[in-house]
Amino acid sequence: MQVIRSTDLPGDQIARDFIGRDNGGLGFTFILVDAGPGEGPKPHRHAYPEVLIVIEGVADATVDGKTVRVTAGDIVIVPTRAWHSFVNAGTGRLRQVDIHDSSHFITDWLQ
Repeated sequence: MQVIRSTDLPGDQIARDFIGRDNGGLGFTFILVDAGPGEGPKPHRHAYPEVLIVIEGVADATVDGKTVRVTAGDIVIVPTRAWHSFVNAGTGRLRQVDIHDSSHFITDWLQ
């Protein structure tokens, strides 16, 4: 058994990154998001599908130009190579888990 403290994962002000290949060669990667109001990543895409699971809060999720408001319990499926982003649209914290179907991150950022 391996236990990893989320605070020990690499990341930035709104997220912690679990990279599967760096943790036993697992075939998936995920991000633990904890974003304040107005925070979220800029538009980007991946060479694999991604699943966003909203645990707490409210977000505006945009996938290929279509924006939908999502709340706790909602699941957003982002297809392979779809441009996407999300922003905390509420007044509290946005907590979600973003699962990547890859052992490591492969991300293209829209400039």
